Amino acid sequence: MFNNSTYSQIIQDRLKQVDFPEQPDNLYDPLRYILSLAGKRIRPQLVLMGAELFEPRTMKDAISASLAVEYFHNFSLIHDDIMDNAPLRRGKPTVHQKWNDNVAILSGDALLVKAYEQLCLSPVEKIAPLLQVFNKTALEVCEGQQLDMDFEERSQVSEVEYIDMIRLKTSVLLGGALQMGAIIAGTSLENQQLLYDFGVNLGIAFQLQDDILDVYGDPKTFGKQVGGDILANKKTILFIKLKELASEEDKQLLTELLTHDIDKEPQKVEKMKALYAKYDIPSLAIYQKEKFTAVAYEKLEAIPCPKASKQSLFNLANALMHRAQ
Repeated sequence: MFNNSTYSQIIQDRLKQVDFPEQPDNLYDPLRYILSLAGKRIRPQLVLMGAELFEPRTMKDAISASLAVEYFHNFSLIHDDIMDNAPLRRGKPTVHQKWNDNVAILSGDALLVKAYEQLCLSPVEKIAPLLQVFNKTALEVCEGQQLDMDFEERSQVSEVEYIDMIRLKTSVLLGGALQMGAIIAGTSLENQQLLYDFGVNLGIAFQLQDDILDVYGDPKTFGKQVGGDILANKKTILFIKLKELASEEDKQLLTELLTHDIDKEPQKVEKMKALYAKYDIPSLAIYQKEKFTAVAYEKLEAIPCPKASKQSLFNLANALMHRAQ
């Protein structure tokens, strides 16, 4: 398994040193709250790992950029939760539920500003290229979120469109975090691109794996409601492949299932799983996941560094691809 204790502890120690103002409390208390809901903090760790890969001595210089990525990620979660009307985040009330929508919007904005403050504490000669990657990534994440919301209103979404949406919404932040670490380490643009591509392809595979686990994962270890995407009529990779391959008769059944919630159709998840099995959808989804996983490994292998120095990244990839099965 991926041993992230060193990177995680560095980030946690720095977060403990963060001193947000006391007033106005409705602006800064939500920041303290969302950052206290400790997730895996994979994204900020990737900044440190990207720096360490090419020049271990620069990892300490990457801490501020690492926090910038963590702040940005949590800013996006605060706003995403409002848009999704989500009641819980990491098992706790979301910011907009604990306070209200207006507080959540404004505190999220403040956290984004704090991300830029942290980024500007990076080595001065690295700030310009860091900002270029950070801004590009941040805008792409917004594009991905908008596409995701747009897809909710559409009856037809292609596989290509879906892959591009999850690349933007989820994956570019993994790639961008790694590239920011590589920038701080001072490596070449070619190496930066290889590391970025590793992160993006790993991120796509991670989301496809998430789609699969949502239906077929172990409820004891998955951490979310199994079948939740089916109940919410989410257009996941499994749904898209089913709609592409189903007969006209089964498309009619699919349409009926989409119009019913679990109260009207208690067997909705089971009936959808039966359709998935009929067209061997799990195998098709796994094939796509493994395709992007293989590309990620190829990009990491191609980076001209000793394999031992890449071991933490290989461990991370393996852990993400074999979780909660």
